Amino acid sequence: MSTDTLRRESQRRREYHDRYGDTGPSSGRSHGNGPNRVRKRKKQFSLLSIGKGLDVPFCMLIVLLLAIGITMMFSASYPVAFYEIGDSYYYLKRQLLFAIVGLAIMLAVSYVDYHYFHRFSVLILGISYFALILVLLIPSETGIHRWIGIGDYGIQASEISKFAIILFLAHWGSRYYDKMHTFKYGVLPGATIFASTAFLLLLEPHYSCIVIVAMLTVLMLFISGIKIKWIAVAAVVLAIVVLILWATGLLSYAMDRMDGWGKALEYVDEEQWQQTWQTRNSLYAIGSGGLFGLGLGQSRQKYLYLPEPQNDFVFAIVCEELGLIGAVAILLIFALLVWRGIVISLRAKDRFGKLLGIGLTSQIGIQVILNILVITDWLPNTGISLPFFSYGGSSLLMLLFQMGIVLSISRSANIEKV
Repeated sequence: MSTDTLRRESQRRREYHDRYGDTGPSSGRSHGNGPNRVRKRKKQFSLLSIGKGLDVPFCMLIVLLLAIGITMMFSASYPVAFYEIGDSYYYLKRQLLFAIVGLAIMLAVSYVDYHYFHRFSVLILGISYFALILVLLIPSETGIHRWIGIGDYGIQASEISKFAIILFLAHWGSRYYDKMHTFKYGVLPGATIFASTAFLLLLEPHYSCIVIVAMLTVLMLFISGIKIKWIAVAAVVLAIVVLILWATGLLSYAMDRMDGWGKALEYVDEEQWQQTWQTRNSLYAIGSGGLFGLGLGQSRQKYLYLPEPQNDFVFAIVCEELGLIGAVAILLIFALLVWRGIVISLRAKDRFGKLLGIGLTSQIGIQVILNILVITDWLPNTGISLPFFSYGGSSLLMLLFQMGIVLSISRSANIEKV
């Protein structure tokens, strides 16, 4: 073969390679009758596929708890809804709307790379402070400032604060993980954020949220590498601050709630008897449920004996209607959700994902435990909602938004999707 012929053949092959790459007939991956019939393999999209899909067990547990929660909230709320509003389905219709919107938000957020929240953690923390300050400027007939009204709906500022603190401490802990054992990088930022947030919550007042924020702050700092001795020092300082607030009368609202703590079934005087009315009827509901319960919809305490049964004390109605077995089964589902969320978080590919996922999932476990302790009179009646069960739009939307972030972490986590 002549030199010119070899040159032309080499040029032809280069042009062919530049045009078709390695997908031509010679590569063994072409389809059809020639280079012009080359087809590229299309990627199949699957919502639940490994590596890019939702974590199925975690998602199913969320939907299961939400379905049971809405059912029990309706069962607990229809007598009081009919008595106060004239529409037995009032709370159900609103909660269903919140749930549908919340699930859509959860699914949408699950497709967002959770690292974006890493970038905007400081901004979101600033928004939480703005909301806490704004709510104090809104007039209140009861003297309690917790809601930012938007038409017929309201946003509870403290729900934003809980998320913002978890997010910022996950951001800070992942960025300065090697320095979290020091006072400057470990103790000081966490203490500053907690103290400033707690001060604004104290002005509302919203003591139950202060307790939750304190527990979340300690948790996030601990898993970020802070030394236990600093936590012990912080506990002593916090105890001193509480004593000072109590001595100066700034905790009068909380002390009124604590006067009847642990004495709901004891008659001391008429004032205390009326003060412990809600907790006492909660204990009546739990006790009357027995082992197997009275049956779904058969509660007696929800007929205007237990005040606000659709809110913080909804689990007392659960115990009355489903009994001890039903209540324990629901608590086991909560435990599985928290466990699965932590497993997902621990297998995240970076430290930020681990810290953020553990914090968001642990918030559910903390609120469940505190709510159960309140309705059983082990803690003062401070108004702690039960996730997925208690009526409330802002809390449900925020909760499902946070679960969407955990699902986003699960998409890239080193965990088998089953």
